[in-house]
Amino acid sequence: MGCLAGPYHGGVWRIRVELPDAYPYKSPSIGFVNKIYHPNVDEMSGSVCLDVINQTWSPMFDLVNVFEVFLPQLLLYPNPSDPLNGEAAALMMRDRVAYDQRVKEYRERYAKAEEIVAAPDQSSDEELSENESESSDEEVAGKADL
Repeated sequence: MGCLAGPYHGGVWRIRVELPDAYPYKSPSIGFVNKIYHPNVDEMSGSVCLDVINQTWSPMFDLVNVFEVFLPQLLLYPNPSDPLNGEAAALMMRDRVAYDQRVKEYRERYAKAEEIVAAPDQSSDEELSENESESSDEEVAGKADL
């Protein structure tokens, strides 16, 4: 995942992708495995706001688009008007400098390259529901060069 500037620059996140039965006609479910401070990402589950994905999703897209276009755009252009993390959205709208600082604190604490690459797979069979399988893709997204 490559971008040129921003508070997420230098962070590395493990991404969870779940493909629905209707894929590619229905967008994948995308989530961050390690914590990220972002208005459109649920802080506890790491899920990315489905409205954000569905607004831009097309059956012509594939997972390359998710990692090379969608996620970098999400990090560069957070949408505080459609938040999953209300605190992050409010801080971003009220005090952008403080928001950027909080993002950097999370990046330093949860998104260091050496810790993510070395971390064992955090999911387990017990966490999967009957409808889910181990076919969901989990991948380390490259450095966010924002």
